[in-house]
Amino acid sequence: MTGEGIFQLFAYLLPAVVTGAVAFYFFRLHTNNEEGRRRFLLHKDSQKNTLPIRLQAYERMALFLERIAIPSLVVRVAPKSPDKNAYENLLIKTIETEFDHNLSQQIYMTDECWNIIKAAKSATIQMIRKAAMSETDSADKLREDILTETMDKSSPSATALSFVKKEIGDLW
Repeated sequence: MTGEGIFQLFAYLLPAVVTGAVAFYFFRLHTNNEEGRRRFLLHKDSQKNTLPIRLQAYERMALFLERIAIPSLVVRVAPKSPDKNAYENLLIKTIETEFDHNLSQQIYMTDECWNIIKAAKSATIQMIRKAAMSETDSADKLREDILTETMDKSSPSATALSFVKKEIGDLW
């Protein structure tokens, strides 16, 4: 084969290689685009199915936060006896029972939101315990002390509830 024969071979081969490379590039671009489109449709479909469940979880946790807010908790849970320690334990047990009932909702929430809800629960229990350390001698007086002590302060439940509302807004 002479130099001119090799040159003609490359002259015929070069357009075929360029055409093949361009075809490969566009084929790869097309398959990546289709894969992205399929992923988007799957994500959209799964979001359509899970969004109502997630909203229901946030709704249940908002209800939990409203139920453990000190004013509604103290009004809803009346003392069963005049013993202040028994009333303190009853309030804490009520909060813990409500929390345990909604424990499974954490799988539908972000970790940050769940941690804020747990912190609100703990802060509420702490406020009850702090009020119970007073020199109060009866459950009714403890009830008044808890309400008085928490009136001036921002409620942990209200803070957590505003975060939950913000996170629900971010879902849209």
